[in-house]
Amino acid sequence: MKRYLILLLFTFQGLMAQVQFEARVSKNTLGVNERLRIDFIMNVDGDNFDQPSFEGFRIVGGPSQQISQSWVNGRSSFQKIYSYFLLPNQKGTFTIKQASIEYNGQVYKTSPIKITVTNAVPQERDPNSQQQHQGGGNEILNLIAEISKTNPYINEPITVVYKLYFNGIGVTGFKELAKPKYKDFWNQNIDIKQLQIEEGMYKGERSYFVVLKKTILYPQKSGKLTIEPLSLDIGIQVPRGRNMFGQMMLDDANKTVSAGAKTINVRALPEANKPIGFTGAVGKFDFTVTPSKTTLKSGESLDLIVSANGTGNMKLFTLPKPVVPNALEMYDPVHDEKVNTSLAGMSGKISDKYTIIPQFKGKYAIKPMEFSYFDLNSGSYKTITSPEIMIDVLDGPVQAEAVASHTSKNVITKSEQFKYIKPKTVLVSTAKDDFYGSDLYYSLLLLPFVILPIIVIAKKKKEAIDSDVTGNRIKMNNKLAKKYLSEAKKQLNNKEPFYIALEKAMHNFLKAKLHIETSEMSKDNIRKLLLSRSVNPETVQNFINLTENCEFARYAPASGTSIQQDYDKAVLIISELEKQII
Repeated sequence: MKRYLILLLFTFQGLMAQVQFEARVSKNTLGVNERLRIDFIMNVDGDNFDQPSFEGFRIVGGPSQQISQSWVNGRSSFQKIYSYFLLPNQKGTFTIKQASIEYNGQVYKTSPIKITVTNAVPQERDPNSQQQHQGGGNEILNLIAEISKTNPYINEPITVVYKLYFNGIGVTGFKELAKPKYKDFWNQNIDIKQLQIEEGMYKGERSYFVVLKKTILYPQKSGKLTIEPLSLDIGIQVPRGRNMFGQMMLDDANKTVSAGAKTINVRALPEANKPIGFTGAVGKFDFTVTPSKTTLKSGESLDLIVSANGTGNMKLFTLPKPVVPNALEMYDPVHDEKVNTSLAGMSGKISDKYTIIPQFKGKYAIKPMEFSYFDLNSGSYKTITSPEIMIDVLDGPVQAEAVASHTSKNVITKSEQFKYIKPKTVLVSTAKDDFYGSDLYYSLLLLPFVILPIIVIAKKKKEAIDSDVTGNRIKMNNKLAKKYLSEAKKQLNNKEPFYIALEKAMHNFLKAKLHIETSEMSKDNIRKLLLSRSVNPETVQNFINLTENCEFARYAPASGTSIQQDYDKAVLIISELEKQII
């Protein structure tokens, strides 16, 4: 009896060991436009099947269940299969996790499976597609990428228009699976307000199409560049026959389509006759340099606007920078773009506005400027030269000049004729100490070892100071504030120069403290910045009132007492701001 029990136990264990539960996929690598079939296969009738989470995929078919059982030579075999059809959501590497079943109180799990999803691939027919339908044989559903030019120059615009052709199939919607990537292209999508169905021809057959996407591209390097494909999951309705009343019966399904990868052969711009100042402008442009005024007083400013307008790669090049004399202080430009982008490319105007403040009286020339671009129509480089601009500063301090050659000669009096003759004799011993071994000898010997570290430290400190652009600008603005405040003190008896210098001193002080530019010197912005730096609101208001007073006082009568009071207020306000600004 004991022997039979042991035999029965081993037989039971053998049956337990024969339980098999595994997951099989139709492929481990597939395109983003392909379907994946996965089967969960067991050789026992397991219970409580728990499907895995299909991260990175969505279920488009299933689960379907198949059960088969057979007897061969007295031995039975059993198989149960759960099948799913999956569609990738995007490219990448994903893991299908474990599924589980229960059998005789034990839990069995499948092994995880790694799936790699690549770019869309050419596809005649998906062999794993679950959707089978009966149509008339003339169904069309295809996505086409139409490219305006396949061999452009660098920065020459090309367009990509994605069209979905269909016929004999109803389209209910679409979803992007893989967006095209435009590596080494500047790109911008053109908005499509409403999709419109149009008629056209596809491979010689009458068809309908919808424009789904429009993109303008500017290649940024030469050679062969690849545009990765656009892939879509299309919701469709396909006919499967007619009912007893003659009405067409439709099935809802999904189909993945791809426009395929496209190759663009980009030509480099010619090196022959390329201008030295060429910065990459390609198209057709006009170039102008316009001053806001050419005659001004000391302390006034002018705006110099450098602009280019036309059609071409407006956002992809830089404008030339003006060269002005040292007597004109020029600030960093304010860049402005008014550019429209359509399928024809970019068009509009870009400009740089420079604020220039003269420091001395006189006439100064702003040199002519050159702007070069590559003309696509003629296939050659064109250069536009602006005229020279003369700036006339009517008043202000005069730059130091060389002393005239006709200066008056000194007249020597009789009492000074013999002042260089010494009336007393001073005898000096001719005996001299030996230089070698003297204190001076040892001092000069050690001097290089003392000076070299000092030179190294001083050089590093100078490099640190030179690299601190913000700090240097703050120092310059502080210097200007002190300069104009000092100038205002000198002009206490001259109303208009006094208030001009006083206003400049206040503005340059703020520019140094708040690290702002001339273009940001509006009253609202000043109030907002000062309050954000924990400045007393009363002090902020006093500062604004004083700057407004400077503007009005130039044209209104003022007494010496009020001028002195305004100067004292400025000193007090600057002192308060110095303490309060954090």
